[in-house]
Amino acid sequence: MPEPFVPANFVLPRGLVTDTYLLEVLTPAVAELDYDAVMSSKDRLRDVFSANDRWPADDMTLAHNVADLRKHEAEFHAHRAFAYTVLAPDAMLCLGCVYLYPTTVSGYDCEAYLWVRTSTQHLDTVLHEDVRRWLASHWPFERPAFPGREIPWPQWRGTRHT
Repeated sequence: MPEPFVPANFVLPRGLVTDTYLLEVLTPAVAELDYDAVMSSKDRLRDVFSANDRWPADDMTLAHNVADLRKHEAEFHAHRAFAYTVLAPDAMLCLGCVYLYPTTVSGYDCEAYLWVRTSTQHLDTVLHEDVRRWLASHWPFERPAFPGREIPWPQWRGTRHT
């Protein structure tokens, strides 16, 4: 049986509050805000999870997005993966998302991905730095990987998966 992604007794962070944004668990409650952020930024997002990824598809619908957010919420509650929405301080605009996944790459204990919508890409570096600090201070991860960000895609694809 594989090791759990986080220890069974680990209390999951519910989010993070800064002057610039709110980080909250990603659920279908923000589906419309998330869908707007995703579809308005789809060209940028196609390199977030892999070089030249096909997500989000041009024909992605709000219903597809709701189903995706339900999956993320179920993974969160099952402690299999952790997705967070990045909201403006007034919670009226989705600025992006943060995803934490288990990894099979030797030397790392999680894979961290994040994105911000095209119209707020000035927040990208701030969010990345904040997430790095948040992982170090609030999570049991000692060596998070940031594929496509701190580790170029060709190098990440060439890493040895255990």
